[in-house]
Amino acid sequence: MTELRTARLRLRAFRPGDVAAVHVYAGDPEVVRFMEWGPNRLADTEAFVAEAVDPPEGSHPFAVERDGVLIGAVALTVTSAEHRRGEFGYVLARGAWGRGYATEVATAVLAHAFELGLHRVAATCDPANVASRRVLEKTGLRYEGRLHGYLHIRGEWRDRLLFATVRPRVSGERR
Repeated sequence: MTELRTARLRLRAFRPGDVAAVHVYAGDPEVVRFMEWGPNRLADTEAFVAEAVDPPEGSHPFAVERDGVLIGAVALTVTSAEHRRGEFGYVLARGAWGRGYATEVATAVLAHAFELGLHRVAATCDPANVASRRVLEKTGLRYEGRLHGYLHIRGEWRDRLLFATVRPRVSGERR
């Protein structure tokens, strides 16, 4: 699996020994309040890490490290190989919020998506998650609309905001 680096972060493959570090954020109700999953029980986190260690084809999960400490995750999923479309999502431990790490992670994964040959990459966020919306906009994704009643989360139908971008055209390239 590819390893990605930013100025301050390392995005690497998950390892079986990552369960405890992942569970710190995956079990935190504040961290997952806008997610469609969680807060995780330990068994949920173990299952996630097992799948992330051996991901299905088209899935590119990365553990996010700062100074050798796992602080979150980001995943890129190819949603259509034929149409070269993908989507990504990210989550960071509460102690990593407000430092620009999410923007670094999103930028790195978006560049990786285009290196893989994807043409269009999308991401969604909860309308109340203002910080995530800012990350997506800073990363170069454009707001495309509101997906009403898109997810059923913890007994409630939730909307999502859709953001996307297309691969920048290279000089002389045809689309």
